[in-house]
Amino acid sequence: MAAVGTRVEVLRGKNESSTALIRRFTRRTQGLGLVREMRDRRYWHRTKSKNVGHKRALINKVRRENYNELVKLGKIDPAARKNARGKGKKH
Repeated sequence: MAAVGTRVEVLRGKNESSTALIRRFTRRTQGLGLVREMRDRRYWHRTKSKNVGHKRALINKVRRENYNELVKLGKIDPAARKNARGKGKKH
């Protein structure tokens, strides 16, 4: 992967402070998605093969079907699942 340079230019206004200039620069880089892209590029990740992705998708499909079946049978309340997140942890 080649290093692709993105140029972001911010010119200082007549009565603009340096903190305001930095803030404007930061907003512009975030708006262009540069911050997120650089954080994603920070570490190298091995690309997974199509077979691995396909197996994962099949497993998720089976789990989803089982969950939906249990909801239809009335064994699981989907509203309780949303409310249960974060409960039961001791701080």
